[in-house]
Amino acid sequence: MTTRALHVASELYPLLKTGGLADVVGALPPALIERGADVRALLPGFPPVVSGLADLRPVANLGSRFGAAPVTLELGTLAATGLQVYVIRADELYTRHGNPYLDDDHVPYGDNAQRFALLGWTAAQLAQHADPSWAPQIVHAHDWHAGLAPAYLKAAERERGKPVARSIFTVHNLAYQGIFPAQQFGQLGLPADFFNMHGVEFYGQLSFLKAGLYYADRITTVSPTYAREIQTLAQGGGLDALLRERAHDLSGILNGVDYSIWCPANDAALPARYTSARLAGKRACKEALQKRFGIAQKSDALLFGVVSRLTEQKGLDLLLAALPEIIKRGGQLVVLGTGDPALENGLLRVAQAHPDAVAVERGFDEALAHEIVAGSDVIAVPSRFEPCGLTQLYALAYGSLPLVHCVGGLADTVVDASLENLADDLATGFVFVHFTPDALQGAIRRAFALHARRTEWKATQQRAMRQDFGWGASAEQYLALYRGLV
Repeated sequence: MTTRALHVASELYPLLKTGGLADVVGALPPALIERGADVRALLPGFPPVVSGLADLRPVANLGSRFGAAPVTLELGTLAATGLQVYVIRADELYTRHGNPYLDDDHVPYGDNAQRFALLGWTAAQLAQHADPSWAPQIVHAHDWHAGLAPAYLKAAERERGKPVARSIFTVHNLAYQGIFPAQQFGQLGLPADFFNMHGVEFYGQLSFLKAGLYYADRITTVSPTYAREIQTLAQGGGLDALLRERAHDLSGILNGVDYSIWCPANDAALPARYTSARLAGKRACKEALQKRFGIAQKSDALLFGVVSRLTEQKGLDLLLAALPEIIKRGGQLVVLGTGDPALENGLLRVAQAHPDAVAVERGFDEALAHEIVAGSDVIAVPSRFEPCGLTQLYALAYGSLPLVHCVGGLADTVVDASLENLADDLATGFVFVHFTPDALQGAIRRAFALHARRTEWKATQQRAMRQDFGWGASAEQYLALYRGLV
C-alpha cells in the first residue's frame, strides 16, 4: 500500500533557501517518491514560492485565519522535480520581500507566531481533507516553523475522537526554537490546556519547537550523533529532559546529498569539470578561484575554503584565532558568508593585512559556493555544534578534504587522517575533538603534513569522492518509519 505523506516546511530548494533545511526539503520528498511513496509538500506563500511553481490552482478557501483574510490553499508543481506543492495564500502574512523571517533591520517579524501557526494549522486541515482529492496519512513537519502541526493534529484528534493523521517532527537545529510571549497563545486556537509544561509552554513562554517535540508521534533529527547529543544538558537547549523522556520515539537519520546538483563531473557552475579518476579539472578550479578572489596564484599553496553563516555556532571565532597558523605556513583562505559583524570585520581585517593569502566575500551566492567547494583543497567546518552539516558532504564529493570538529553529523561523516586511519585506507579529512584553538591548529598542521605527501593526499581525495551519502539510504529509513506509524 502506498503511504501518503505531507512535508511541511518554511523553505524548499530551489524555490527559497536560507540554509540547509531547504536542501533537505527539496531532496527528500523526490527520493521518497522514487521509492513508491505518495508525497507532497506544504509551504507558506512567500513571493519566490508562488512565482516559482507552475500550474497553481485553487484547492480550498480557508476563510479568515490568524489575522489574514482571505486565506486560500493552492496546489502547484515544482518543474525541476515534478513535486506537487501546496501553497498557503495569505498576502497579509506572507507577501513581504527579502528575508522570509526578518525585516530589513534583521529583526524577526512581530507576527511570526501567526505566520507559522497558519502553516501548522493548514497541515492539520489537509489531514482532514481540506483538499477533497488527497489527504496525508503522515504529516512530516520540519523545524520550529512547522512545530505546531502535530499540536493541531492532536487537537483535531481530541475533537473527533479518533486519529486524523500520524505525525513526525524533524529537528534540523535545536538552537532555533520558535519562542514567543505567552500572551500570544490565545491567538493560536489550541485547547487551553495545551499551554502547559506538558505541552507548548516553555519557561513561561510558548515554544513552537517544543510543541513539535511534545505532540509528534515520532521525532527524528538529522544525524545519529546529534540525536544523542540533544539528550544532554550541554546540547539540549533546555529540552533535554523531554528528549530523554521520548528517547524511544527519537531517531537520528543522516541527511543526504542530492548528487544531481552536487557532482563535479557535471556541475555547470565550475570553470572545469573533473572526476576522482581525472583530477586535472580540480587544479583548474583552484586556479580560477585564486584569480576570482585576487589572492596569490600559487598552485602549491594549501587553500582553505569556508562557505557558512559567519557565527560562533559555526566555530568561525576559533578559525579566526587559528588564521596566523595558516598564513605562517604559506596557506590561503577564501570565505563566503555573512553574519556576526564582529566576525565579518575580524576576517576582513586579516584579509586587508594579508591580501595575497586571505579574501572574504560577504553575502551568499549559490554558484560561487560551488566554485569554492571545488577550488579549495580543504573545506573548514569547525562548528561548535552541527546537527548534520551538508557542506562537509559536498566537500567530500568534490575531493576537498573537510576539516571538522568532532560533533553531530560531522563526527558521523568524516574520518580523521591519523596515521592509523591513513594506513587502513579510511581517512577522508581532518577531525579535531576538543573545541580549542590548540586542537584546531593540530588539525590544520595535519592538513599541511598530508598535503606535502602528494601520493597520500591524492589517495585521500579519491577515497573522499567515493563516499556515498546519497538520499537513498536515508529515504529507506524514513519510509520504514512511515510504514511503522501507518
